[in-house]
Amino acid sequence: MSDALFDKHRARFERAQQACRERHAWSAFPELPSQVADAEAAQARGLAAFRARLGRRFEIDQPGSLGWIGEEVSPYTGEPLGIAYPQADIEALFDAAERAIPRWAETGARARIGVLMEAVDQLFTGHVFELQQAVMHSAGQSANMAYAGSGANALDRAIEALVYADQALAAVTPAARWERSFGSSRIALAKTYRAVPRGVAVCFSCATFATWNAWPSMMASLATGNAVIVKPHPGSVLPMAIGVEVFRRVLGAAGHDPNLVTMALDSSAEPLGKRLVNHPKAAIVDFTGSAAFGSWVEQNAALSYTETSGCNTVVLESAEDLDAALRSLATTMCLFSAQMCTSPQNVYLPRGGVATPGGRVGADEVGARLAAAISAVGQEPRRAAMILAAIQSPATLDLIGRMQDEGALRGRVLLAPRAYGHPQFPKARTSTPLLVQTDPRQGDLYREERFGPIGFVVECADAGDALAQACGDVARHGGLTAFLYSRDESFIAAAERGYARAGAQLTINLTGPMPLNFAAAYSDYHVTGLNPAGNASLTDLAFVAGRFRIAQSRRPAAAARAN
Repeated sequence: MSDALFDKHRARFERAQQACRERHAWSAFPELPSQVADAEAAQARGLAAFRARLGRRFEIDQPGSLGWIGEEVSPYTGEPLGIAYPQADIEALFDAAERAIPRWAETGARARIGVLMEAVDQLFTGHVFELQQAVMHSAGQSANMAYAGSGANALDRAIEALVYADQALAAVTPAARWERSFGSSRIALAKTYRAVPRGVAVCFSCATFATWNAWPSMMASLATGNAVIVKPHPGSVLPMAIGVEVFRRVLGAAGHDPNLVTMALDSSAEPLGKRLVNHPKAAIVDFTGSAAFGSWVEQNAALSYTETSGCNTVVLESAEDLDAALRSLATTMCLFSAQMCTSPQNVYLPRGGVATPGGRVGADEVGARLAAAISAVGQEPRRAAMILAAIQSPATLDLIGRMQDEGALRGRVLLAPRAYGHPQFPKARTSTPLLVQTDPRQGDLYREERFGPIGFVVECADAGDALAQACGDVARHGGLTAFLYSRDESFIAAAERGYARAGAQLTINLTGPMPLNFAAAYSDYHVTGLNPAGNASLTDLAFVAGRFRIAQSRRPAAAARAN
């Protein structure tokens, strides 16, 4: 098939290739809504498109329709979105996906990538502000985060996956001539090599950050010749439904079977995740979500790429400017009410306090100053709305309440949570963070992800114990990110070694306006796959290379030339 679409997007793709090689700062898209061309009008069109979806059926002409389903409720308005999506028979979806693969797989890799780059382009140019609203009113993200983290940056991650898919596929030479002597005879063989897709991929997306992992996962599978069945969280369907709609439209316009991308929906009361994973035609499973189900996926899927949950750690050994460190830490612990897989949760510090140029600051005072810094974020409603945003699920509020009660019994509550009044949405589901001070004897309280704005200050025997506790908790229980403040280069070196062995990405001594857990496409590896928080990394060669295998044929070279 023609590479016309690849040629259309060649400049952007080659620029992404350069960024992946050099790991420097680059984005294919404006990273702030105001930087988009004709921003005000584009935002108005996106809002109108979102509102036009509400209270209606979301028509997707895919096989096996059984009826209509939908249960999304806006965390900002408290009102149901009222959108009904087509629920499909999963046998029909798998059969249709399987039928779509052969012709797609025979299409050249660059032609496939061109189609997928076109989908990326249309998602941004035609839908980014509609997606912004969809993410806000399903996940609860702020407007800026919904645009950047779930729009522009998630699309960057999608392109990044295509870069690595191209690299993996380009490593497979299509043909070779092989010669050697066997005794007095000279044997010449013509060999051909094919990259053969695994089959049908099932892509689970999570409630709070649906597009961030799903789009690169979809791209990794599609670029290597597979089909994808998208399984959204029932509380956050709309962002993925818009994506599926765009993928199907682009595939069809390019002459491909739209059933390369379909959507399988369920309800909270009647989940179908295990049926999808256990289906005999499910060759690949991408999963983002809870540790319990993620572990089950890893044990039962034919091939899985997972990102689950972990308790992300902070070690405070010493600091050049303790207040600056605590402000940065507080802002990051508040960001999107800590409903991010990279949010710091546990802060480990020596019982004797944190060393600073002005002397050692006791553990109790560090805890109190961190609590004050966190509290300051929620004091002004406009700032709170930008940073804390909204709580996606009522279950998170229930968890905050339980952890507050447990924290009071097994430690000390440094900061009690409260609802803050959102200046735009008075019915928004909100909460400022809970902060509990405890010690390693209460490890079961904090040695798992407590999803939402919940943090723990853990008093350890000394700095070495704090680092050992933190790294050990990551290795045993999982952690994606880690953060360190230290003025001691030998301690920093020990932390780099320890966290590398534990498999968490480490940030050292960062202060200032950048969120500590900001992950840059083309530069930062997201997850390592080295601890229980996930078995894969977005994005690297390993994320795509296993999605196809290599089959070969060989024949005498003379016979091959004769044909």
